[in-house]
Amino acid sequence: GGGAGEGEDAVAGLVTALAFPERVARAREQGGYLMVSGSGARLAEGSALRATPWLAVAVADRTARDTTARVRLAAVVDESVARRAAGHLRSTGEEVHWEDGDVVARSVDRLGAVELTVRPLGAGAAPALVREALLDGLRREGPGLLRWGREAGELRERLAFLHRELGEPWPDVADGPLVERAGEWLEPELSRAVRRADLGRIDAGEALRRLLPWASGEAGRLDELAPERIEVPSGSRIRVDYGGERPVLAVKLQEMFGLAETPRVAGVPVLVHLLSPAGRPAAVTADLASFWRDGYRAVRAELRGRYPKHPWPEDPSRAEPTRHTSARLRREG
Repeated sequence: GGGAGEGEDAVAGLVTALAFPERVARAREQGGYLMVSGSGARLAEGSALRATPWLAVAVADRTARDTTARVRLAAVVDESVARRAAGHLRSTGEEVHWEDGDVVARSVDRLGAVELTVRPLGAGAAPALVREALLDGLRREGPGLLRWGREAGELRERLAFLHRELGEPWPDVADGPLVERAGEWLEPELSRAVRRADLGRIDAGEALRRLLPWASGEAGRLDELAPERIEVPSGSRIRVDYGGERPVLAVKLQEMFGLAETPRVAGVPVLVHLLSPAGRPAAVTADLASFWRDGYRAVRAELRGRYPKHPWPEDPSRAEPTRHTSARLRREG
């Protein structure tokens, strides 16, 4: 009768599970089964076992192309038999990793690869595991996870320039090396962080200063070798843009009169973007002396009529630099 048949099925399930504990399998939500070994398995279409929560797989095969094994022979088991047969593969532990853009911390009771129960850990996860998960997040998504204000971004560009031109001891601040050295420049904040939002509160500029070559004393030369601003002949202090291949100084043409030597940073001539009185690019040069000699005449011819209130001397290399219009210069003179 049915009772005897069910008893035989239960015995078949127990025997199979004890013989092949790593092939005990649980149904997946998305269909198919996951074996304790970590392999996926699927039943044939129309199998009488399809709605069964737990199976013990006796025979399964897989072609080279398949990611899951095809079950040829299996028996039904219940969870208590599964736990008994594969008990030596049971473990409970904290699992903390970076998933979907944040730290996920869970306490997991497992039978090999099969999760029996999962409980969120919240703030109770082991700090070392949380730190490793945050580092994994930085490896995957880059230092952009931190808070980069304008100053921090500019400091990074200055350091990248110095590393490119002078090498050691100036640090490599590309994404990869920054993440590799996270322990050197992101502590103690990194060890206090528990989630993505905490990384977003770390001031990257303040942290980046920890990578400066303090030990050798070179750190003190940062503003000398890669100054934030350069004073031009008019007296203005103009910001240098280190974001491109060459440092750029964008300055109104009249403010550079009288300067023959192109300003340098760390021995590299800056690319001077000479601007019209309206602040639009009029010329680009890395050699001011040659521009005054060869390029200025054409720029003067083009712009003198458009900006008649500003000085356009014939010999700019000897002219007085200014921020002002000709009329104001006469008033002040």
